[in-house]
Amino acid sequence: MIARSLLMTANSPMRKFARADGAEIAYHLTPGAPPGVVFLTGFRSDMTGDKATTLEAFCRDRGQAYLRFDYTGHGASSGEFTEGTIGQWAEDAIFAVDELIEGPLLLVGSSMGGWIMLLAALARRERVAGLVGIAAAPDFTEDLIWEPAAAELREQLVRTGVHYEASAYDEEPTPITLRLIEDGRRHLLLRGRIELDCPVRLLHGVQDPDVPWPTAQRLAAALASDDVEVTLIKSGDHRLSEPRDLERLKRVVGALSDEIAAAGG
Repeated sequence: MIARSLLMTANSPMRKFARADGAEIAYHLTPGAPPGVVFLTGFRSDMTGDKATTLEAFCRDRGQAYLRFDYTGHGASSGEFTEGTIGQWAEDAIFAVDELIEGPLLLVGSSMGGWIMLLAALARRERVAGLVGIAAAPDFTEDLIWEPAAAELREQLVRTGVHYEASAYDEEPTPITLRLIEDGRRHLLLRGRIELDCPVRLLHGVQDPDVPWPTAQRLAAALASDDVEVTLIKSGDHRLSEPRDLERLKRVVGALSDEIAAAGG
C-alpha cells in the first residue's frame, strides 16, 4: 500500500507518495483527458521551473491530464542528490507514471529529462504515445562529462568519488559523482538503435552551451521511429525558457497531443 500525504503550496496542492523502499516522491497532478502529459526535469532541476509550470497551466486550460514531479534527491522529494544516478532517476519516472497517472502518455523531457524520457518510454512502450525533447541530453555523463574531461579530473573522480563543477544556473557548485558516471554507462542509448516507434519532437537551441545541438540530430538518427522532427532555434540557449520558447513548447505539445488523441491514443 502506498502512503499518501498532502502539502499545500502557494499555487496548487503538492502531494507525496511514499514508496515501499521509504523514498517519497513529490508531485503535482492535474486530472484531465488523455494523453496525459508528464514533465521530466533536468539534472539538479525541479518541478517548479518555468517549463514545468507553464505546461501545467496549458494542460489545465485544455482539460488535459498533466503530471510534474521531482526525482529523488531533487526538489521536494526525499533523498540526497549525490546518491542519485541515471538508473535511479529513470526508476523514479517509471514509478511516477505507473502509480500517479493513467492512460496513454506524452512524455516531455528537458535536458537530462530527455534521457530519462527515453528510458521510461522503453520501459513502458505500451503506454507512451509520444515524446517531446527540450535540449535532450541522452548519454551526457559519458559524452559531455567523462570523455572531454582532463586526466586530472578523471583521476580526482576515481580517487575521491566526486568533483564539484561551477554552475551557470546555481550559486552552489554541482557535484558530479563517480557513481553517476559509472551508472550512466549502463544506460547509454546513442551507441545503437533506440527501439521506439512513437512520434517524437525535438527542440534544441543552436546557442546551447551545455548540450551541443548536433545531439538532437544524433538522437533523431538513432530512433527507430520515422515520425521524428527536429526544430533548431537559432537564438535558443539551453533552457529554452524565454516567452517565445514557452509559446513554441505549448504549440508543439498541443499539436502532438491532438494528433495522439485523433489517432485514438
